[in-house]
Amino acid sequence: MAEIALQIVLVTPETTLLDAPVRSLQFPLYDGQAGVLPGRAPVVGRLGYGVLTVSMADGGTEKFFIEGGFVQVKAGTVTLLTDRAQSLDEIDSQAAADLLAEASKRVPTTDAELAAKERDQECARRMLAVTR
Repeated sequence: MAEIALQIVLVTPETTLLDAPVRSLQFPLYDGQAGVLPGRAPVVGRLGYGVLTVSMADGGTEKFFIEGGFVQVKAGTVTLLTDRAQSLDEIDSQAAADLLAEASKRVPTTDAELAAKERDQECARRMLAVTR
């Protein structure tokens, strides 16, 4: 029996970071975690903040911190459209701590500003968690 292929396409507004065959992947949704193996039924979801773990077809593993967006699984291709993605090695814990401090200092005056403050705080907290 032939093995079912799985392809990942990781896209940010600036570039396509990854377009490669993979064995599996795990990523954060806004309400939990999801994993995808070959043969997965089609699905669309909203991404959260956290670590995308990709088990590459060659046996290696790549990890990225992603910041929201959307995911689509269709016909063996997993497409992740995210606002921002960076390798875990590129995350600076001091910069993440500064982002958290800056977001925490903001005084929102509207519901939209409050939602943005809470979103930025959650993102910075999750970034800090992966640097420790």
